[in-house]
Amino acid sequence: MPTIRTAAPDTRSTRPVSLLTNRMLVAGLIGLTLLAVLLGAFADEEWRHVPFLVFLPAFTAGIGTVRQTSIAAAWVVLAESAALLHRPLPAVSANVAMLSFSVVLSALSIVGCGIRIRQQQEINRLRSVSAALQRQMLRPLPVRLRDVTVDGVYEPVEEDSMVGGDIYEVVESPFGVRLLIADVQGKGLPALGAAFAVLMAFREAAQRERELADVAVALDEAVARYNAYAKQQERAPERFVTALLLCFAEGRAAELVNCGHIPPYHVRAGRAEPLPVRETGLPLGLGALADEPRVAEPLPSTAEGTLVLCTDGVTEARGPDGTFYPLHSRLRALAATPADGLAAALDQDLHGFAGDRLRDDVALLTVHTD
Repeated sequence: MPTIRTAAPDTRSTRPVSLLTNRMLVAGLIGLTLLAVLLGAFADEEWRHVPFLVFLPAFTAGIGTVRQTSIAAAWVVLAESAALLHRPLPAVSANVAMLSFSVVLSALSIVGCGIRIRQQQEINRLRSVSAALQRQMLRPLPVRLRDVTVDGVYEPVEEDSMVGGDIYEVVESPFGVRLLIADVQGKGLPALGAAFAVLMAFREAAQRERELADVAVALDEAVARYNAYAKQQERAPERFVTALLLCFAEGRAAELVNCGHIPPYHVRAGRAEPLPVRETGLPLGLGALADEPRVAEPLPSTAEGTLVLCTDGVTEARGPDGTFYPLHSRLRALAATPADGLAAALDQDLHGFAGDRLRDDVALLTVHTD
């Protein structure tokens, strides 16, 4: 069964958007009304403070549903009506004006609440479509090609109506099994566009280019073209992409090209250590600034171990006290986990550490060779 993790279906677009429970609403209305009455009693002007409740529907409209806003509006109008009947203002016109102001403001609050909810639902729908598209473009895991098994977890985190740009891919080419994991700077549809540009370029270049370093150059050029087009259209600022590329070929040592990405970890015999990477190039999209060409370097034998690759959604996840997820120590604690369960165990540990505080995509891959 695939261990890829996807977000639960988003039902927010079809239900009222509210941070206010009905119990909180009732308690707030009763409590504030009693407070206004008590303040008036102490000031020897009982009920005179009740008209100040007129702003309650507007407050409710900002965090509640249309129904909750309507209840707050009706409550305030009735309370003010009772206050004016109990102790009317000297001028009849003043009573009418105050009550009319309350009715109009309450009606505007209800309309404003409806507009806010419709806008939020539309944002949620767009966000869900973007995340669904992102998942559909990526290969389901696990993947087994030749003697290489790639398992993992991918979870797009939708924050503030935005999606991230984490991607991965595994392809079987004439030159071996090639793997990509990448993370686009920023969030939103522009980041998603850059991610797809890299993904499409990798799928093509991995089949065409004999040398892994040349695949990285092709990806760098794809990001540069995307940035040039985005600048031409004045759509978004230039993006860069951190990436790791690996190649596993029969009869040759595995190779890696690091384009400013988090180095992989090597888990073997109950131990987990960062894989020493000598050459760390600039992120994709910034290759023109480098003094030296991109270089592929051989990796130590991984026949008896597992490589763990991830994006910064893992390393920058924060716990309740604000500390970052300690990937190295957590991997050491999980190093005895079988290769086919390591990604799921690490993902479960990450969510136990961060809870609901994940604020970036999580892409986590394990690579095991037979």
